[in-house]
Amino acid sequence: MPEGDTVYQTARRLTEVLAGNTLVRGEIRHPRLSTLDLAGRVVLGARSVGKHLFVRFDRDLSLHNHLGMDGSWRFYRPGARLSHQARAVLATSTTTAVGLNLQQLSFVPTPEEHRLVDHLGPDLLDPSWSDQHAAQAVARLKAQPDKEIGVALIDQRLMAGVGNVYKAEVCFLLGISPWTPVSEVDIEKAVRLSRELLLRNATSPARNTTGDPRRDRTLWVYGRTRTGCLRCGGRVLAADQGEELRERVTYYCPNCQPGPRG
Repeated sequence: MPEGDTVYQTARRLTEVLAGNTLVRGEIRHPRLSTLDLAGRVVLGARSVGKHLFVRFDRDLSLHNHLGMDGSWRFYRPGARLSHQARAVLATSTTTAVGLNLQQLSFVPTPEEHRLVDHLGPDLLDPSWSDQHAAQAVARLKAQPDKEIGVALIDQRLMAGVGNVYKAEVCFLLGISPWTPVSEVDIEKAVRLSRELLLRNATSPARNTTGDPRRDRTLWVYGRTRTGCLRCGGRVLAADQGEELRERVTYYCPNCQPGPRG
């Protein structure tokens, strides 16, 4: 599932492969965007902001896209057969980058990228992250004291980058139920843990929150309804959390995470 670390890695990979190269083929497979041919444009690089991704070209043009639940960028040799799920095709003389199942596709002048992400909270993987960013994230979270912490952590308007996996893992490491009100949580620690976990995984292909590289021991509770809590061995429960349109499955260990349940 794409979260802040996945999008960050994707931006890095796009930059490594495409930056400084001229496109021999550049097309966006979307009715509103298909008329703009990107062939001949030079790719300057890519950047992530939370779960949003911008691919930058010369002449102040950026392609904004969101990976959503199923999106990804894949890389192929020239001439490879493309999937019907391809939404963006950026090809140089040596590599073809293909965006699959991308969401929120749009072109925007590079100096105006901020218009599409100004609504987001501080980006936990922002290279310029500072104490001011942390304080802003804490303030935004504390401004909604009655909100369930599991819902608050994935609200990108409060703090950008955390998804369902990190939500479950952060709540576990805090030792609290995901349904605990924000007012009863050490929010400073929640922000710090969120950034630490994302930063730890920002350059790693295999997501790990436990520090144990062994198979089936990389996550504390997420997805462990069959294998049990990695700390106590007890049963991990799963329950829906959030409003209907934004409802997500939440994993937690009732033994290690006391408090209200879903």
